[in-house]
Amino acid sequence: MFTNKELMNNSQRLEKFAYKLTNNKADAEDLLQSTLLRAIEKRHLFEEGTNLYSWLSKVMYNMFVSAYRRKTKFETQYDPEPYIEKQQLDADQDKKMEVQDVERAMNEISTDHREILIMICVKGMAYAEVSEALQVPVGTVRSRLSRARENLQTVLDTPKKSKSGLPKRPILRHPAFTDQKQVFAA
Repeated sequence: MFTNKELMNNSQRLEKFAYKLTNNKADAEDLLQSTLLRAIEKRHLFEEGTNLYSWLSKVMYNMFVSAYRRKTKFETQYDPEPYIEKQQLDADQDKKMEVQDVERAMNEISTDHREILIMICVKGMAYAEVSEALQVPVGTVRSRLSRARENLQTVLDTPKKSKSGLPKRPILRHPAFTDQKQVFAA
């Protein structure tokens, strides 16, 4: 029998072999884990004095072939999953309108506020990174961000008037700036 340490010593080579079989890192990791588990379960079948890596790679290959055969037998060529994954859905009308409202509001706020919102809310930069990029203290970044969010929300709350003087549509509150979902203009 072999020890777990000997098993782990061969795991890097087995991982490379698994990747060659699957051409996919996630599938290779799954195959490696399954192989190691199977080897531990069947360790009594290993013949002393033989090459452990050869035995492990044979176990891995057999598991790969069995999984491949099972997949081709039970998954038809008309499996819709790959087709569905490739499909891309456009945002629904409400989301498009919300994006238009946010774009309009972003264009109406000051350049400093727009810049800080983009750096933190869109690009996901940390306060320290923004502080360094703008060469201002972190506290200034926080206060500018707070004022920028307030100004953006104020612009979003202001109803856009139509020619008749009535609001065109509900005013949408962006969830990043408030807990409320929608406020309808009176």
